[in-house]
Amino acid sequence: MKLSPREAEGYFTKPDVNKLGLLIYGADAMRVALKRQQVLGALLGPAAEEEMRLTRIAGAELRSDPALLLDAVKAVGFFPGPRAVFVEDAGEAAAPALLAAIEDWAPGDAQIIVTAGQLKPSSKVRKAFEAHAQAYAVGIYDDPPSRAEVERVLAQAGLRNIPRDSMSALSELAASLSPGDFAQTVEKLSLYKRGDETELSIEDIEACAPQSTEAALDDVLNTVAEGKATEIGPLIKRLQAQGTTGVTLCIGATHHFRRLYACASDPGGAAQGIGKLRPPIYGKRRDRIVRQAQNWGAPKLQTALTVLTDTDLSLRSAGQTAPSMALVERAMIRLAMLARSG
Repeated sequence: MKLSPREAEGYFTKPDVNKLGLLIYGADAMRVALKRQQVLGALLGPAAEEEMRLTRIAGAELRSDPALLLDAVKAVGFFPGPRAVFVEDAGEAAAPALLAAIEDWAPGDAQIIVTAGQLKPSSKVRKAFEAHAQAYAVGIYDDPPSRAEVERVLAQAGLRNIPRDSMSALSELAASLSPGDFAQTVEKLSLYKRGDETELSIEDIEACAPQSTEAALDDVLNTVAEGKATEIGPLIKRLQAQGTTGVTLCIGATHHFRRLYACASDPGGAAQGIGKLRPPIYGKRRDRIVRQAQNWGAPKLQTALTVLTDTDLSLRSAGQTAPSMALVERAMIRLAMLARSG
């Protein structure tokens, strides 16, 4: 049987111990692996490996030894409790062994949990699980995790007492990071808040979220927007050392100043305009953007966007010979001086 994404989330949390098994397939190996880990933990419990109730088989092994799977499914365990055989990365070459095991499976045998990459609707493996009344097949896609899924991950990590703005920030983070990176961030948050019963704040999340060259880029853009011209040079050199190009910096600056202009030009003021931005901005970063937009005002921000557009055209000009980062640095200093003008 085929499970919809909504049905699948409930089944991963509470799988049926009496079913034949489950196929989890998808293009993102990390997403598939996390779901497999979740369902095996819910099905077998934490002691399955020690009690030898879980057998692992690589899909490639079944090509040379098709009987390996059926033998494992029929084997009698020494410990009480549900058993499972996990077949990892099962391609079409594993289809004969899987089809034979599915055909001979009987109640009381070990469940067959299979993971695979992207499978076409015509795949023999996928058809076998979708057509069987006692088996399930689930496709995992690159969709952002649902609110319920994010809440489950947080609860498993022991993170509670989460206010609404922090939950919204975590949902945005889950949508922007890969599943593995988000899981690591949540684990880091859990350790960070260990023994701390206060609410999970935006500052806590920012302290544990992955840092990248974007953080250095934000430093430059905030420095420019706040008129600190003397600090621009060293920050740009740091960006250059990280491999950032002049074009990238110019694009980032244009995005930042467009965001400021959207806030400053809102009829209800910058504080109201920032609430309309997508993705949303939270915490101290939100306050900083509002303050910058109010200090600049819409007319000066229009001038700033003109400067950035002219710089972008110069960078893309066929006759351009000056170093791109030098051109951008000059534009950044010009904008910083504009910020301080009356």
